[in-house]
Amino acid sequence: EAAQARYLNYALSVITARALPDVRDGLKPVHRRVLIAMRDLNLTHRAKYRKCAKVVGDCMGNYHPHGDAAIYDTLVRMAQPWSMRNLLVDGQGNFGSIDGDPAAAMRYTEARMSRITEEMLEDLDKETVDYVPNYDETTTEPTVLPCKFPNLLINGSTGIAVGMATNIPPHNLKDICTALIKLCDNPEVSNDELIKIVKGPDFPTGGLICGQSGIYQAYRTGRGRVTVRGHCHIETTSKKDRQRIVVTEIPYQVSKVRIIESIANAVKSGNIAGISALHDYSGRDGINLCVELKKGEDPDIVLNQLYKQTPLQSTFSIINIALVNGRPRTLGLKEMLECFRDHRFEVIRRRTLYLLNKALDRAHILEGLLKAIEFIDEVIAIIRAAKDVPTAKAKLMERFELSDRQAQAILDMPLRRLTGLERETLQKEFDDLQKAIAQYRAILADAALVYDIIREDAYEMIDRYGEDRRTRITGAAEDITIEDLIAEEEMAVMISHGGYIKRMPVDNYRKQGRGGKGITGIKVKDDDFTEHFFVASTHDYILFFTDQGQVYWLKVYDIPVMGRAAKGRALVNVLSIGSEEKITSMIPVREFDDTRFLVMATDQGIIKKTALSAFGRPMKGGIRAINLNEGEELIGVVLTNGDQNLVLASQKGQACRFRETDVRAMGRPARGVAGIKLAKDDRVVSLLAETPNAAILTVSEKGLGKRSDFDNYRLTKRGAKGVVNMKLTEKTGDVISVMSISEEDDVMIMTCEGMVVRTAVKGIRIIGRATQGVRVITLNEDDTVSAVARFIGGRESKTDRVEKGDEEHEETPAEDYEEIEAEAPEEEDSDEPEDDESDEDDKEEE
Repeated sequence: EAAQARYLNYALSVITARALPDVRDGLKPVHRRVLIAMRDLNLTHRAKYRKCAKVVGDCMGNYHPHGDAAIYDTLVRMAQPWSMRNLLVDGQGNFGSIDGDPAAAMRYTEARMSRITEEMLEDLDKETVDYVPNYDETTTEPTVLPCKFPNLLINGSTGIAVGMATNIPPHNLKDICTALIKLCDNPEVSNDELIKIVKGPDFPTGGLICGQSGIYQAYRTGRGRVTVRGHCHIETTSKKDRQRIVVTEIPYQVSKVRIIESIANAVKSGNIAGISALHDYSGRDGINLCVELKKGEDPDIVLNQLYKQTPLQSTFSIINIALVNGRPRTLGLKEMLECFRDHRFEVIRRRTLYLLNKALDRAHILEGLLKAIEFIDEVIAIIRAAKDVPTAKAKLMERFELSDRQAQAILDMPLRRLTGLERETLQKEFDDLQKAIAQYRAILADAALVYDIIREDAYEMIDRYGEDRRTRITGAAEDITIEDLIAEEEMAVMISHGGYIKRMPVDNYRKQGRGGKGITGIKVKDDDFTEHFFVASTHDYILFFTDQGQVYWLKVYDIPVMGRAAKGRALVNVLSIGSEEKITSMIPVREFDDTRFLVMATDQGIIKKTALSAFGRPMKGGIRAINLNEGEELIGVVLTNGDQNLVLASQKGQACRFRETDVRAMGRPARGVAGIKLAKDDRVVSLLAETPNAAILTVSEKGLGKRSDFDNYRLTKRGAKGVVNMKLTEKTGDVISVMSISEEDDVMIMTCEGMVVRTAVKGIRIIGRATQGVRVITLNEDDTVSAVARFIGGRESKTDRVEKGDEEHEETPAEDYEEIEAEAPEEEDSDEPEDDESDEDDKEEE
């Protein structure tokens, strides 16, 4: 119980005597005591500067016995233009910097009050506020300052008490005083009407406040959060192909050094890749941080990255807690203004009463003096006849019905008062006092006149100290997603047979003629080779389908960017893929809708169609895309519109073309139906969907390829044996890839030794269906084709580049091409087999 009582006493002391400001003058006790100590030293805004050590010493000795460090820190903050919206102390010397540098020792710095501080102390000697004994009862100190303006709102306050904290932002003096005038005009004014006047905080460091919802919430309830951004603009450097971001204002209470360090760390860690240099040109003219961008970087993307990953965007939590009648309260905007209005009302009434009493007292004395002058001869005779002063005073009081103070004033009156001019001066002073007394009594009798004085003071504050807003309020800041921080561009995605993945810009590959030898696309070990290749946007999802029938999700920007010669990162470190699984298909997707379908095929000729929306909920561990028999593998997946023709191509040169509508949509766990009838030693190698103005490109493992029209492959029933797609010989080898491609596209062909060639499809002539084709890549001895990818026409860079160290190769002479167009007899269609569907066709697998 004793510990509880003592802790409560301690908590109350911290709340009321240290950490929280008074709602009336917006000051904590230490701030108030520093200003009182400066007033005692008569350090007005016109006085000579005095050492801060003198101010601190007097404050500590007379009012605040809590240590010089706390007092000096308080004085320093009131002199920092980046901390206070309207400075209360005019400092001379080193008072720190916005970089976070500390102030010089108090023996080196000097200070005096600013002009606006004198407005806070005005009328302090007119009994406008209560005084209490100081800590050792050797003197007294005011409990609050009279304060002509709402300092709590204008300069704000920050403090941490026991069990509560306050964080009141600074505001614009013109806005606050205008709102105060509005409140005096109409005490029933709503909070929303005041919010139209006080649009939001006005920080001394400027910046941008994003959105007004947090402001409205804080002004209505006393609590809210606002997003503050530094003010930036984009410039073009002397190098016309480069730009830079210039920061001229930073968020409130954020150190410039902290921003610089966070930018440097983000660049060093690779979180922000588009910055080439950072320069700090800040000085007397204000903040000037120049962020130099690399060639070709989008400044908006980099700026979003700066907002996301550095304190250039910060959140200011508004907590309007202040002491009201000695108790902490959470206040809205109107409540804070009402508390100040009531305080100012009381100050004016007390000041008026004090002035009235002074005027009445002086009028009383003047009344006696004027009576004495009227009967001056008799007064002189009474004084000359009296044996002493008390006797003279008593006779004067008896003869002229004077008070003791009037009689004493007559006795103290010098002879010069007897002149005619002095008599007129006394009479004029008396008349003026009578008018002042009448005015004072009218003010005390009519509250409306008091509000008039409050309004006049507010107008005076606006005229003397009003400034334009520094902080601008913009639209709400949209949540910066990771896509906002990543520039959208085409990327080549590669996966090696050994399970390594990487991406790189497609511009790293130059276009070559048919038969060119290519450049190195990926550095692989002797027992590894590039197996999969795809081109997608950085903002796309990529659905990774494995040979085991699983599907995994990955954003393209999450794939590591590496150079051409790098082998990439192990796929198991990027996807939660099983050690025995291999990627067979990659499908780029932006949205998962019900109008498109994923059609899957296995090496055993099974085909399955499932709505794309069934894959719209990514799971880290992947989900089942198709049920497979033991030993069966998923070899391909295509994205369709539901009404296309499909082609299944086998390793031994067969192809079956049928309508997609022959395959009904099934649930994810289903197995599918028969798509092609295969020979015993054959297997399906490719699945493709027919598109307008496209042809079928077939490439064999020996580097021969050909284009054939879809119409050359007659439509058969699903599950038929199909027709000859490519005549295979020892010179061609087995079929490696069959794909749908248009004349405007390019193709990238990779070999097991890691060579890559990019060539235009139009360089590969359309020839018959049952032919061997032409040579599309010149292979080294013992090298074979490992993968072929389509490069979509119009999406690639049109500039051919040769990277340093790349070798140029001549195109293969035309006479070296071999075309064999003798067609083999077509196979007869087989009867359509029965559907081989799973009983769990429509069950969802979580």
